[in-house]
Amino acid sequence: MPLYRQKIANRIPSLRHPRPLILGLGLAFVLLLTVVLILPWAPYTEVPGTAERSAPPFAASPVAAGHLGRRGTLSEALARLGAPRDTAHRIATALREMLDLRRLRPGDRLELHRAPDGQPSRLVYTQTPLDVYEVAPWEEGWRAAKREIPVERRVVRIAGDVTSSLFESLEALGEPPQLVLDFVEIFAWTFDFNQDSQPGDQFRILVEKLYTDGAFVKNGRIVAAEYESEGATHAGIFFAQGDAGAYYTPAGEAMRRAFLRSPLEFTRISSGYSRGRRHPILGGVRPHLAVDYAAPAGTPVWAVADGVVEYAGWKGGNGLTVTLRHRADFKTMYNHLSRLGKGIRRAARVRQRQVIGFVGSTGLSTGPHLDYRVVRNGRFVDPLRQTFLPGAPIHPQARAAFEAARDRLLRELRNPAGPEDRRAG
Repeated sequence: MPLYRQKIANRIPSLRHPRPLILGLGLAFVLLLTVVLILPWAPYTEVPGTAERSAPPFAASPVAAGHLGRRGTLSEALARLGAPRDTAHRIATALREMLDLRRLRPGDRLELHRAPDGQPSRLVYTQTPLDVYEVAPWEEGWRAAKREIPVERRVVRIAGDVTSSLFESLEALGEPPQLVLDFVEIFAWTFDFNQDSQPGDQFRILVEKLYTDGAFVKNGRIVAAEYESEGATHAGIFFAQGDAGAYYTPAGEAMRRAFLRSPLEFTRISSGYSRGRRHPILGGVRPHLAVDYAAPAGTPVWAVADGVVEYAGWKGGNGLTVTLRHRADFKTMYNHLSRLGKGIRRAARVRQRQVIGFVGSTGLSTGPHLDYRVVRNGRFVDPLRQTFLPGAPIHPQARAAFEAARDRLLRELRNPAGPEDRRAG
């Protein structure tokens, strides 16, 4: 070996053995080739822990879906779907024009649609298959509109006998509780289901059922109803005059009266109106110028008629009480309440069926109940014996149309051979 090569070999030991040198050069070449091939793709690789920060918003899907939480707000639900805070506020403001945002229901469905750049482009808010709202950008802001849903209305006859209760009888037919409430509401001014209903009574109902795309959605309006009890038949016919509709008797008198038959849903009447009753606490025979309705503590108590609050507060043995002043020189009193309804204070105006308080046992009371009194022309009268004037009857010009509708509906109501008929009992 020449002298200069010997000196180099002494400085670089690998030259003494050429095979390792060749292997090293080969590995270096492979490494260089790998770098050249991978380098163009480097901008699209993810560094662990940085994908969420670097990915554009809404990149995963053009639609984000979710539901309104039990205690959350609409803006919070939109934020969970990825809407920027200011956009969520604009969407909520637009939807407020169509819906009371304080009464949105948990479980309502939200679909937030996204534009190609990932920004929100449309919200679809669904409460029921028939109540769908869309919010989309419009000029300088957002605008909401209710979606038009094709609806098929079918009138169905439902009839049966009361077994233990009207509620259980209709439930046995697969009907929802709301139908019971709607049915009872029709006769709320003329028949007291809490006191007078009993097994063996008969009911007949013509109700609209709403369908979309062939699927049942919900019950609509009751168009006619009858209830037979102790040989008496109570009937209500829905009829529209102009833009307003109401229920009328077959004679054309309004079913709605100035006063309700009772001020709450109760278990039983524990004590009636009497001029001489032994007092359960004070002893002795004293007048009981009220009707006591036994009901669980906390049961809502409603105003039996429109009126003005004359007194709301504590009053001796009556406990927490509310006195309402009505037209035609009527007053009503509600005693032994546990608490007052929202906004109930002196001089406040109340509407019929507005909750004015809740059943309690305050004052001289042996248990939860409502002591209900009626004053007419300055004297206490028996609430169960009062006959209150009905509302406005059918207008004479609409009499012929009403009688034609009445005859048709009563014929369908009493005919068990209809195409859609459900009967129990």
